[in-house]
Amino acid sequence: MPSGDMSRRALLQNAAVLGGVASRPGRLVARVPGVAKTLAAARAEMGAKAIEEVKLTNLITMFSGPGGNVVVRHGDFDKVVVDTFVQGAFPSLKQRLDAMSNAPILYVINTNWLFDHTDNNESFRKAGAEIVAHENTKRRLSESHDLLGMHFDPAPEAALPTQTFTQFRDVKVEVPPGVEEYIDLGYLARAHNDTDIYAHFVMGDVLHLGDTFLNGMYPFIDADMGGSIGGIIAAIEGALKGVNPRTKIVPGHGPVADRTALMRYRDVLVTVRDRVQKLKMAGRGEREAVAAKPTADLDAMWGQGFVQSDEFVSMVYKTL
Repeated sequence: MPSGDMSRRALLQNAAVLGGVASRPGRLVARVPGVAKTLAAARAEMGAKAIEEVKLTNLITMFSGPGGNVVVRHGDFDKVVVDTFVQGAFPSLKQRLDAMSNAPILYVINTNWLFDHTDNNESFRKAGAEIVAHENTKRRLSESHDLLGMHFDPAPEAALPTQTFTQFRDVKVEVPPGVEEYIDLGYLARAHNDTDIYAHFVMGDVLHLGDTFLNGMYPFIDADMGGSIGGIIAAIEGALKGVNPRTKIVPGHGPVADRTALMRYRDVLVTVRDRVQKLKMAGRGEREAVAAKPTADLDAMWGQGFVQSDEFVSMVYKTL
């Protein structure tokens, strides 16, 4: 890993600039396998999943199951939680957090605006936590949306982030006198949408990349909200320059990864981008590009997640 936090920031900021593209008109809606047609049904389906726990360091734990992966830093003085699962999972998640220690939950960090990452903001605020997110997350949560076959009403005021930032933010955690520990947050522009951030637990060298990284799956790219294949690739390229073989990398969904797994994901995205770009430059329309099956040799490994291969090719085509 490059020495010093500013090295990581410079790398990821440069990647974000390289990945910037203008969003295109028209709604990009993926037909996501297994996702219910109503928000209430989706919450019930996801909330019923069991919470699985993986210890990343002595003080950092990852929970998975009912939504995007949750990471918790649990010290003697406080707790910091990254992402929140869906609403129905809050009692079980809170029980897990309480079992760790009596320390209060100081901060909750949202890696993006989508409900499986932000759904329990209001419950965490009632528990006394500050909610930290990119300013676009607060804006998106304040709007109504139709996405993935579901309708989202504006979130209530009590569920909105209480602290926002535009580029970078440090979240300091309580530690014994003379020790400085913090979580480095940074914006990943125009990636899976326009609200993505990373969260780097500097002391434990754990990096949460949110939905810019789905381990073993094609990512969802929302063009209407500023997402792009170029932005995701740039975010991953930047992250690869800032991690080392010992860094534990948490995806938005999927198992915890290392640098090798992140490189493999990057290579797949670059391959698909280049293939679809070649089809587009040859004058193929979107439907023709999808029909050409440019991901056929990759689908057995990567096309079994939230986004199917045809939808992914369409997303890539729209954002090139």
